[in-house]
This record gives sequence, C-alpha cells and structure tokens, in this order.
Amino acid sequence: MDDLTARVRAFAEERDWQQFHTPKNLAMALAGEVGELVAEFQWLTPEQADAVMDDAEAGARVRAEIGDVMIYLTRLADVLGIDLAEAALDKLAEVAVRYPAQEVSGSANKR
Repeated sequence: MDDLTARVRAFAEERDWQQFHTPKNLAMALAGEVGELVAEFQWLTPEQADAVMDDAEAGARVRAEIGDVMIYLTRLADVLGIDLAEAALDKLAEVAVRYPAQEVSGSANKR
C-alpha cells in the first residue's frame, strides 16, 4: 500500500494536481468511479456477473474501473492522513465483533 500511495501522490504532484485534490473533490471523483464500476454490472444476471471476467472486453473494463476506484480511494486516504490498510483492518475487526461467525454463518441479515 505504501508504494501505491507514494506513486499516486507523485503522479498528482508531477501534474500539480494537489490543488484540486481536496477531500470533497476526491470523494466525488471516487463516487463517480464507483458508479462506472456499478454500471458494468447493472443489467447482468447474477450468473453473468459471476462470469464477467471470462469475457475479455467486459473483464478489461471492470479491471480498469476497479483500478480507478483504488487510485481515488488511495489518494483520498493519503490526503486525509489515513492509513488505508490499517483503516480496513480496524473495520474488519469491528465487524467481526458485531457479526460473530458462529452466530451469523450463512445469513445476510444486518445487525
């Protein structure tokens, strides 16, 4: 993660884009990219969605959109001073307490 963060930061700095990379702008850009990712699955059946990576063209689009999402999320976390991996691990630990495996296995119910 550190290497990716440094490379995304350097990419922005080389282009003097830090001035545009406010938390608001990055969050909005991230939402837009997530929307583009969602659009790739919008009208697919569950079976088609499961097999999307088997189609070279559709798979390439999904991979590119996931790349965009990751770049914007990485940049947003960097601008906010958040260690992305640490935040994810903290959240995973929190959810593990809220949803103990032995109590929720096989259930999609929210608590």
